[in-house]
Amino acid sequence: MIIVAVVGPTATGKSDLALDLAEALSPGRTAAGPARAPAEIVNADAYQLYRGMDVGTAKVPVAERRGIAHHQLDVLDPLEDSSVARYQADGRADLAAIEHRGARAVVVGGSGLYVRSLLDQMDFPGTDPDVRAQLEARAEAEGRRALHTELERLDPQAAESIGPQNTRRIVRALEVIAITGRPYTANLPRQEYVRPAVQVGLDCDRPTLDARVAGRVERMWGEGLVDEVRSLASPEQGGTGTGLGVTAARAVGYAELLAWWRGETTEAEARDAVVANTRRLARKQMGWFGRDPRVHWLDAQSPTLLDDALAVVAAADAGTLPVRGTASDDQPVRRSLGS
Repeated sequence: MIIVAVVGPTATGKSDLALDLAEALSPGRTAAGPARAPAEIVNADAYQLYRGMDVGTAKVPVAERRGIAHHQLDVLDPLEDSSVARYQADGRADLAAIEHRGARAVVVGGSGLYVRSLLDQMDFPGTDPDVRAQLEARAEAEGRRALHTELERLDPQAAESIGPQNTRRIVRALEVIAITGRPYTANLPRQEYVRPAVQVGLDCDRPTLDARVAGRVERMWGEGLVDEVRSLASPEQGGTGTGLGVTAARAVGYAELLAWWRGETTEAEARDAVVANTRRLARKQMGWFGRDPRVHWLDAQSPTLLDDALAVVAAADAGTLPVRGTASDDQPVRRSLGS
C-alpha cells in the first residue's frame, strides 16, 4: 500500500491534515466484509522524538490524536543525541509493521533529512573514532581550509556544497571517504523511494505563514512553553530538570529560552527570537522540500484541502499521478508561495 507523507514548512497545518487523512483512509467494515486496517501515523519531526518536548514542538496531545496510532513520538530522552541512522532503522521497522497489519502509513513532519531517510534510498556510512580524531587534530593544526582543499581534490562536488567554513561537515566528509573509499557524494540520498510513496506538501504565502508562526509562538507561551523548558533543563541551564542534551538544546523555542536564562537576552527578546527563528526554519524547510520534484503541493488555506489531498492519494493509488520533472538537490523545481 502506498505510503502517504505530509511535508512542508512549520505552521502550515501538517499534523491536522495527517490526522484528517488517517481518518479518511481508515474505512470501517463494509457489506463486502472487513475493510483494511485503520491508517497509522509515523512522525518525521526530529524534535518530536523527545519525551517531554511537547509544547515547543507542537506535538499533538494524546487526547487529540483521535484514537489513531502514532509512532516515533517520545522515543528519546532529552539528554540523548538524535541519530538519523537510528531513526531510519526504527521508522522503517514501523512502516514494515504497519504494512504487515494491512494498514496505510501516513508520515508527517518537516525534518527533511528524516523524511528522506525514511522514504528514500539512503545509506549511512559508519564512523571511525580514530579517523575522526586524526582529522579533527589536523583541522586544529593545519586549519580547516587545508582540509577543505583536500576535500576539493577528493570530491569537488562535496567541497562546493559544504564550503570552507563548516569544519564539522568537512571532517565528516573526509571521514566517510576514508571509511568507504568512495566520494562522500556517492553516499548522499537519491530521490528513489524504497517503498511506493506519495508526498503531499503544504504551502502558503509568506505573510500568512509569518502570521501563523507568530500566532503559534503566542499560543505556545500561553500553553506553558517557559515552564516546559524549565522542567526539562538542568539547574546549570536555568531549569529544574535533568537537562537538555546537545541536540535537544538546539531546538527552536528551547535554545532561545536557555539563552535568556544565561542572561544573554530578556524574556521579550527571547520570545521575539523564537518567532524570528521559527520563520527562518520555515524558509529552510521550504527550500529543502521545494527541491524535490516528487512533492505535490497544495495550498494550506484551501477550503477543500482534505479533498485535494485525497485526490492526490487516489491518483497515486491508481498510478495516474502526473510525473514531474527531476531536479538536483541544489536546484529548486518550484518557487514556494512562502518564498
